Amino acid sequence: MKRNSGESEEEFKQVIVVRRDLKLGRGKIAAQAAHASLTAYLETARARPGWASKWLASGQKKVVVAAPSLEELLSVRLRAEEEGIPAALIEDAGLTQVEPGTPTALAIGPAPTSLIDKITRHLKLL
Repeated sequence: MKRNSGESEEEFKQVIVVRRDLKLGRGKIAAQAAHASLTAYLETARARPGWASKWLASGQKKVVVAAPSLEELLSVRLRAEEEGIPAALIEDAGLTQVEPGTPTALAIGPAPTSLIDKITRHLKLL
């Protein structure tokens, strides 16, 4: 049913940022993105339960983008923190492709799409 009040429902999404400079394999990228997504969701559920609920109810939209470097990944994380958006930085255990403690991925949100886009719209889809 269409709303007549003129109010628009804010869309919610989560963005997962994966480092491309590490040359991770496809399976490793998928695993790191999954770790980031779940961890960021749990952080959002704790810090912003309303955002988490709205995201779950609206289909759990996720977008995966590429960061060309560690510096860019950390810059996105800092901007998310400045905007009050929960984020999760994933550091690898180092059992396969990279050294232990290597930051591999970052997920921000779920959060209102308008807030996330301010931070991530410059990054290319993975």
